[in-house]
Amino acid sequence: MDAKTSGQGPQRPMGGPPHGMRGGMGGRPGMRGGFNRELTEGPIFKTLIIFSLPVLGTNVLQSLSAAVNQFWVSHTLGVSALSALGNANQIMMLMMGAIFGVSMSANILVAQAVGSGNLPLVKKVMGTAMTFFFGLSFLLSLAGLLLTPAILAGMGTPVEARAAAETYLRIVFVSMPFQYYFMFLQMAQRGAGDSRTPLYFQVVAIAITIVLNPLLITGWGPFPKLGIGGSAASGLVGQGVALALLFTYLYRTHSVLLLRPREMKLLIPDPEVMQSLLFRGVPMGLQMFVMSGASVVLVVLVNRFGAMTGAAYFSSLQVWTYLQMPVMAIGASLSSMVGQNIGAGRWDRVEKIAGAGIAVGLGITAVLCALIYAFEPYVLQVFLPVGSRAIPIAQHINLLVMWSFILFAITFPLSGVVRATGAVWVPLSIMAVTMIGLRVPLAYFLQPFWGQDAIWWSMPISTVCSAILTGLYYRYGNWRKMRMLSSFGPGDTADGQAGSTGFSTPAMDPPEADAIAAQAVESGQVKVTEAS
Repeated sequence: MDAKTSGQGPQRPMGGPPHGMRGGMGGRPGMRGGFNRELTEGPIFKTLIIFSLPVLGTNVLQSLSAAVNQFWVSHTLGVSALSALGNANQIMMLMMGAIFGVSMSANILVAQAVGSGNLPLVKKVMGTAMTFFFGLSFLLSLAGLLLTPAILAGMGTPVEARAAAETYLRIVFVSMPFQYYFMFLQMAQRGAGDSRTPLYFQVVAIAITIVLNPLLITGWGPFPKLGIGGSAASGLVGQGVALALLFTYLYRTHSVLLLRPREMKLLIPDPEVMQSLLFRGVPMGLQMFVMSGASVVLVVLVNRFGAMTGAAYFSSLQVWTYLQMPVMAIGASLSSMVGQNIGAGRWDRVEKIAGAGIAVGLGITAVLCALIYAFEPYVLQVFLPVGSRAIPIAQHINLLVMWSFILFAITFPLSGVVRATGAVWVPLSIMAVTMIGLRVPLAYFLQPFWGQDAIWWSMPISTVCSAILTGLYYRYGNWRKMRMLSSFGPGDTADGQAGSTGFSTPAMDPPEADAIAAQAVESGQVKVTEAS
């Protein structure tokens, strides 16, 4: 298709300047200087690894905080408190899944806009998304506070753990708006090509949380003794302080991702951007919701076997979290890299990026899996007291389940690639079939024959099926034709040839776009260079 005639509105050739720009844009996003072009021009393996490392570091810190949390709860409050913590965390992950999809949708929109050099669209996406996140986080937080007892009762949380779980979960719901905005800003920065800044502020949040955790649980010195509530309160303080510091930093460095006073009218939601956030974000959120929902159902089944089995299972979940972290970091990085390359019309790099992600993910996961199996008793003692009767149960669970996470290194990277185009409904269908249609029924209906092992075996069986279906969709599906906005061309033809790389800004008139671009140059958000 001819780039001059495809799409809507004024067009530009790939790599040309957007409205109001007289040159290229360089520099690190989130700082003076504008956008980072390394994701569309740098060597793929090196760029993927360098970009993924800060994302991995962020994930490691989050899991480290959870591990420290679990350590103090289990060693000071006992197994019942640990079971309460595990039940509450499953609900928290379920609620985070509700916002993950829209955050990822905003990430991809920012990445595609950055790849095409469309600064006005970046601003419009951020304005619409910020308004949306404020409303959604407030509603979910309020609903969670009101429904906490009913939620825990519906999960079948053990009676001895229910009071502690209710205290913990209520504080988590209070902190949810801070967590949502923090996650949203981190994803937006990665979409713009900056994976380092989110890591720095995650360090701040985790450091505060880790320091306050034992102080608030035990009531050391002048601190109040809050028990398991202190664990949740430490996270609330850490997230709140880090979010305030991140906002201050982004404004002081003239980030392209935050609105200046004259741009506040962009907080009024743009219809097309809102439609994309919802239509693409809801299915991605539902993927996490389905995964978390299936996990909640498994927790209900696990709870029937008592607090000891529950403690073993939740400890295994912590181990699996670390095992999955490298692949999850790679998958998140792939979405940003592929999104920017699609925006720039660099379809020749997309398949190479996918191959690099799978190769790196498979290698790292296989090595980690072997190391955990080799040193498993010592690993589990981080999460359970030495000599606990839950350790042998956890070892048995890992024996049946953990090897299957190697296949996760295929599913998650490929999902990150296809969702970067806006293809979200088929991945959602695959998730629903394997999690709800396969994992949950196997865990439930095979219990009369296999007992607890029915729960553990349901996981690798569904993981294998998910990897096969995702691979088939990547190979034969029509995901290459999808787009997040009409601003971007229709994309690949059936034979893989790149289609239009032109774009328009239908949601913003050229004079308005020129004014924003000129303002960005004046404020130092974008550096003007000589046109090549």
